[in-house]
Amino acid sequence: MKIPKRIQPLVDEGLVDEVIRPLMSGKEADVFVVRCGGEVRCAKIYKEAEKRSFKQAVQYREGRKSRNSRRARAMEKGSKFGRNEQEQAWQNAEVDALFRLAYAGVRVPQPYGCFDGVLLMELITDEQGFVAPRLNDVTLTPDQALAHHKLVMKDVQRMLCAGLVHGDLSEFNVLLDSTGPVIIDLPQAVDAAANNNAKRMLERDVNNMTHYYGQFAPELLKTKYAKEMWALFESGKLNPESELTGKFKESTKAADVESVLAEIEAAFEEEQARKVRIREAVEG
Repeated sequence: MKIPKRIQPLVDEGLVDEVIRPLMSGKEADVFVVRCGGEVRCAKIYKEAEKRSFKQAVQYREGRKSRNSRRARAMEKGSKFGRNEQEQAWQNAEVDALFRLAYAGVRVPQPYGCFDGVLLMELITDEQGFVAPRLNDVTLTPDQALAHHKLVMKDVQRMLCAGLVHGDLSEFNVLLDSTGPVIIDLPQAVDAAANNNAKRMLERDVNNMTHYYGQFAPELLKTKYAKEMWALFESGKLNPESELTGKFKESTKAADVESVLAEIEAAFEEEQARKVRIREAVEG
């Protein structure tokens, strides 16, 4: 087939030997099956920002830090250079997440690098060597659903322990190979500690997967893995070996609003006093 324009530089550099066929076209990227030496891999070509349909990307970028202060300032100002840097950061986020999660034991495709907006990574296949199906394209028995749900919850747990939340996890972002589920599509992965939306996104990820598997094993619909995980994470007690139960008892303790307001007022008064001291020192 004709080599896509974005992949041509990789062919010229000898990183890709042949483009075999298109694999899929999504809201953020187009994916092709390619041959690299003796291995068949996939090449993910990220779409430009104006062509992506991924919504509310700003929520996912919250908490991401740039090590280069000039780049960070440019990204905040939204200059042309800043927008280019923002795109580069969006693309690199998936590569970084894949390496980080693979090291943490999460089942994700093996990344081989990102070159000018093209991510080369492992092609996930089934028992026959064909491209692995997405989870939404398969039918499971109740026992399979229970087993696979447990595996996915453990991977979400490992992700959280590694400091990341997928942010867009559903049956459309999970492949099924010969040994179980494989999580894909991670450019929007968020920092669990630095992003204010992380808890909500974790709950959505877990609920999406639970509702999917729950159609085959309805007993899963009563579980509360997201709340259990987040409570352990917030208290510093979550680790990859933590045994989750799927049970969580909501706190019935009423919030002490008066104490909270008193603390806020005290902090405000202290800040005002500090400003007065500084002003007096300057005037003096």
